[in-house]
Amino acid sequence: MPFTLCGPIIRQFLFLRVSNPVRLDKFICECTSLTRSSAKKALHRGEISCNGVVVTDPGFKVTEGMEICLDGVPITLVGERYLMLNKPVDTICSTIDEVYPSVLSLLTIEKPQTLHIGGRLDADTTGLVLITSDGQWSHRVTSPKKDCAKRYLVQLAEPVDNSLIAIFAAGVQLRGEEGLTKPAILEILEPQRVRLTITEGKYHQVKRMFAAVGNHVVGLHREQIGQIALDPALALGEWRYLTAAEIASI
Repeated sequence: MPFTLCGPIIRQFLFLRVSNPVRLDKFICECTSLTRSSAKKALHRGEISCNGVVVTDPGFKVTEGMEICLDGVPITLVGERYLMLNKPVDTICSTIDEVYPSVLSLLTIEKPQTLHIGGRLDADTTGLVLITSDGQWSHRVTSPKKDCAKRYLVQLAEPVDNSLIAIFAAGVQLRGEEGLTKPAILEILEPQRVRLTITEGKYHQVKRMFAAVGNHVVGLHREQIGQIALDPALALGEWRYLTAAEIASI
């Protein structure tokens, strides 16, 4: 069975210390895509070494400071991961493929099943998606109580005028919802192209806000979440790890 090491060529290594001894076969599974059975087979083939010495015992204890290699390549436990992705259309912000493929299928990364998506987008919406293994960090992105701003470019079917700025700032009554939306910032770029910043994440919120004022969204692209702006160097479908400053900003 082929294996891959943690992360692509450009990696975000947050090394975890082996605070307690760990079985070697378990350590291999947590560092690579190998199953426990495949790890044991690799051991029996002599593909695993510890500090330069081949080890074949699955129960060998890995402790802090040891260098474990698979086919001569060092492997290590990796800590929490934080990524940004430029989501293309016809992908979904789900951890599994459904009608459309999951955005996780775009990641060339080890153990994508341990990741979850902070702040979802519809299948026909493009732009910034944040993906992480850190549940608390993701909660700060998605929780309405955190008022984490999300900024969108919106293409509309009908032109709008400046009167809509005050309407959105006061809050909009969405169909089926009690009370108004939180104040939103609307910037009119062109008659049918606007920039909208919201601090909530209600279901289809941007589309429903414009529907509530008699308009229709025909194109939607997320530019920014909190202080994290979509990297202009990322083409649709491309991703990169967040910087330390970006992670700390949430």
